[in-house]
Amino acid sequence: MKTATSFSILAAAAGVSAGVLPDCTKPPLSLNKICDQTASPRARAEALVAAMTVEEKLANLVSKAAGVPRLGFPAYNWWSEALHGVAGAPGIRFDPPFEYATSFPMPLLMAAAFDDHLIEEIGVVIGNESRAFGNNDKSGIDYWTPDVNPYRDPRWGRGSETPGEDVLVIKRYTKHLLRGLEGTTKQRRIIATCKHYVGYDLESWQGVTRHDFDARITPQELAEYYMQPFQTCTRDSRVGSIMCSYNRVNGVPACASDYLLNKVLREHWNWTESNNYITSDCEAVADVSLNHKYAPTLAAGTAMCFNNGMDLSCEYEGSSDIPGAWNSGALNETIVDRALVRLFQGLVHGGYFDGADADYAHLGRADVDTPYARKLALQSAIDGVVMLKNDANTLPLPLRKGSKVAMVGFWADDGPKLKGIYSGPSPFIHTPVWAARQAGYEVAVGPGPILQDANAPDNWTEAALAAAKKSDYILYFGGIDTQAVNEGVDRLTISWPEAQIALIKKLAALRKPLVVIQLGDQLDNTLLLKLSGVRSILWANWPGQDGGPALISLINGTHAPAGRLPVTQYPANYTSIVPMTDMNLRPNPKTGNPGRTYKWYPNAVQPFGYGLHYTNFDARFDRPRPVGKAKKQVILRVSIQELLKGCSNTYKDTCPLPPVEVQVTNVGRKHTSDYVALAFVTSTPGPKPHPLKSLATYARLRGIAPGRSARAKLEWTVASLARHDAKGNTVLYPGKYTLVLDVPAKDEVEIELTGKEEVLDYWPEDPNLK
Repeated sequence: MKTATSFSILAAAAGVSAGVLPDCTKPPLSLNKICDQTASPRARAEALVAAMTVEEKLANLVSKAAGVPRLGFPAYNWWSEALHGVAGAPGIRFDPPFEYATSFPMPLLMAAAFDDHLIEEIGVVIGNESRAFGNNDKSGIDYWTPDVNPYRDPRWGRGSETPGEDVLVIKRYTKHLLRGLEGTTKQRRIIATCKHYVGYDLESWQGVTRHDFDARITPQELAEYYMQPFQTCTRDSRVGSIMCSYNRVNGVPACASDYLLNKVLREHWNWTESNNYITSDCEAVADVSLNHKYAPTLAAGTAMCFNNGMDLSCEYEGSSDIPGAWNSGALNETIVDRALVRLFQGLVHGGYFDGADADYAHLGRADVDTPYARKLALQSAIDGVVMLKNDANTLPLPLRKGSKVAMVGFWADDGPKLKGIYSGPSPFIHTPVWAARQAGYEVAVGPGPILQDANAPDNWTEAALAAAKKSDYILYFGGIDTQAVNEGVDRLTISWPEAQIALIKKLAALRKPLVVIQLGDQLDNTLLLKLSGVRSILWANWPGQDGGPALISLINGTHAPAGRLPVTQYPANYTSIVPMTDMNLRPNPKTGNPGRTYKWYPNAVQPFGYGLHYTNFDARFDRPRPVGKAKKQVILRVSIQELLKGCSNTYKDTCPLPPVEVQVTNVGRKHTSDYVALAFVTSTPGPKPHPLKSLATYARLRGIAPGRSARAKLEWTVASLARHDAKGNTVLYPGKYTLVLDVPAKDEVEIELTGKEEVLDYWPEDPNLK
């Protein structure tokens, strides 16, 4: 066994800056089979690994990899980010002529559009821009996105990084975003990374942090909820990379868990290609020994992670002890080589060594900030905004050039507030004030508080009221910003900040049309929904670079809102009833847990899927007229055995059901509008407790004019009707299933499955729970 020197010395000795592309046209690299495009990707990766010394191998197991200058293989920083556009990260440089990239809305607002095609288009743009950066030495070609953890608790500081709380929405978002990011050709546009695997949705709450939290999850809820997005990533979409999370799952750190990384991820889901790699979250390897106390030393914890399936340690400076793990004998060359082959083959599949011959080598500066990208950023913001209140049809406001509009609040004219977290420089940030002035309105701008309490020094009310009094309409831009929710920051309250409520009440007392536009994550809107002076409420989350024009176009009626809430809006007292550390979704009278998400929690202020329109819609399932007085009509009756027998899919939960057809008619007189059709299963056979309802399928119907109708076939699979038993197995039960359309319900029908129950998937048993 050779003794390894310290990584820091090796990295310094490399002398090659991150981001330099390999040159396979010149020796010494051209002499290695890694450059032979006729060889298999695995053979190419193995050849590069075989040519490396032990010291060189160990220096390439970290995110800021040293490369192998001796072989002409440059240093490489694996850490790039592109959550909703190319973002700041250690592996990215925003240098001329790549000073910026398109900044889309945060994922939660994207998901509120309920449009898979839109998500895929966004993925293509982000993928193109990301690869353009990589082709020009501004980044690597692998990006640690998307975040697919379910948004379980309203306090979570990173909830807006995700597509929301519903598993079906997350899975479809993930599938289509990955198609856009990685592409659909043999080579990947970029290597995407699904994170954070698994059970990660707590930052820092009441003395518990993500670095020491043990997520105790039943096999049933692990399989049916927390794992489902990652099943889509790996089993179904074959994503290039997975990031294991900081926390423990049932006692074992995620990055050191043989059960999670091997038994489930690689074996059960057959994510076994050697071009698929697992990276730790950044500094997570140190947590194994330092915070979880699961290993006696950093060296032992490091070896444990690599031996159990992790391939790369993400680090800021140096948080693992790879040399120590090697010198102790706990980490051997077979494991090291396995990790490196996975990493390098991933790069081969991205065309990293192919120069001008790579499938995506043509992408460059002209593919960043294109007119189409700008149009899509604006459209996605418009499509995601949700209207939560509209008394007396106050919106759209009858605004014309010269209309006097007060724009009050902390983000009315503060561009950076619109972008959210994990953002990079964008070509512009158009605020609501900017957009209103572009439209020719006479704008009076007034300040407003952010997170201040009732006792804070008030230096905003006088100016805000002065702006409002000289205007005909008042737009209040409030909510929360990234001071309240961020990586490392969870909320203790989901109430509106006291100082904002005080100001809103004073603005409402002026008895002028008052519209509240809410930034950030959900707050308890109970008071504002009851306050008569607040005519309308729009939820805008973080709308991105063109958030201002998107909102003004909705407020003045150029476009009509059609987004739906992708999360439950909880009452403020929810945070005092259930601790963040309780991972259980189902209600539990013994612990006082009232249930989580719309599937189990019955008392939402406004529910998942809620959203108002400027017009009225008649929506129904397309079926023959019911006979007699029957309220429900069976539109599908099929034997489970016959259904599955006719499906050749490897994974039976993906077997398609006949599409559900809906017809939607705009029965209003004025406004053309999109409509999101949501179909829920509200009555299910199988063991108790039964969920209140589960989203079965959805689609966005676009541009329905007054008096016009639109039809859609909603695609779905048997997974939408299946349940998970106590062991985590996926089971399809015979019986009648009620299918309900929209929130609130507009129509309902029944599906009847006959025959015997079938297990669609046997969940692997966790030895840690024996």
